[in-house]
Amino acid sequence: MAVTVELDALVELDRGECLRLLATGVIGRVVFTDAALPAAQPITYLLDCDEVIFRAGGGSKLAAATRHAVLAFEADEITGPTLTGWSVLGVGQAYQVTDPDRLAELARRPPVPWVPTDTADTIAIPLQRLTGRRLRLTDITTG
Repeated sequence: MAVTVELDALVELDRGECLRLLATGVIGRVVFTDAALPAAQPITYLLDCDEVIFRAGGGSKLAAATRHAVLAFEADEITGPTLTGWSVLGVGQAYQVTDPDRLAELARRPPVPWVPTDTADTIAIPLQRLTGRRLRLTDITTG
């Protein structure tokens, strides 16, 4: 039995759809520079308006690399053997959230950091540039 899968070309997503998809996610990747080389680290995150919020251990390479640096953030959802789904990439200049009221509000919202620590910094990436793509099936034929 043969299976033929026809896929649409990648469909570009508008900013609103990118934000909607990011709001449904929990795990993404931050891309930063470490010793003049690209590095990526998975994180748990939440979307707050148009900012990605995550926690990084105080004194960690990720925390140090995010202070006022331009970072990329990527999240995706790929479904099963068809490899259909979406991918969103955002870029922005990160900053440490220091406002006590905002920190208290963010602390009440999920997700829980993978590695809970009392010395974690709360980092925001304003999504100044945001692009996304979706790949979906149009036809499945079996024979």
